[in-house]
Amino acid sequence: MAIAASGIVTAPAVHANISNNIVVVPPTDLPELARQTGEALLLHDTIDGRTFLYIEQQQGARLAILDVSDPAHIKGEGSVQLGAAGPFDFVSPLGSKQELIQFRQGDAEAVLDMHNVREPNFQTVQGLTLRGPLTRLGNDGFIVARENTKVPPARDYQVVDAASAPEVKRVFDVKQVRGEASKPDTGTTFLLADDGLYIVRRPAVESDNRRREREWLINHSGE
Repeated sequence: MAIAASGIVTAPAVHANISNNIVVVPPTDLPELARQTGEALLLHDTIDGRTFLYIEQQQGARLAILDVSDPAHIKGEGSVQLGAAGPFDFVSPLGSKQELIQFRQGDAEAVLDMHNVREPNFQTVQGLTLRGPLTRLGNDGFIVARENTKVPPARDYQVVDAASAPEVKRVFDVKQVRGEASKPDTGTTFLLADDGLYIVRRPAVESDNRRREREWLINHSGE
């Protein structure tokens, strides 16, 4: 049983069942692309300050794209058909616009190219047949060793509010979570479950992030 906890005190949350400190947004309150099950997910930051969330769906055949730059206003950006040979996992970034992926069956690896963030595509790694632990060589490449891999198990999560002293209250259950990603600047956690995407928001952290962005703009407006 995995646990996500928060110690932030904020105004009352719209979607939190019990807590006033955390906002849990279910798939039904997100764009249609987020209401379907998936295999894995990847957060990708762009050079213009946006953050895109890619969700692998339909056994690797489709990649759903969401703009999650503002956790309070998640936007669907469409989807692309990848035509993958089967489910895969996101393994490691290669530079700032590529991600190494590893298929769960067979001996193939590939690279997901995100130079066009709304139309990512596969690039195969010719001659690479081993699967196993990776050693990064900076942004120049990687070393892969042979090792058998298994499909990551799904787990049940409970989102827990630890700020409501003296009681710690259970807030929300998310069943059969297959993937997790976090966006530290806004304090957002993304949970990919059988019934779609859940988002755990921390409004106070979001507010602090907006304040830092405003201060940065003010301090650099005269440059």
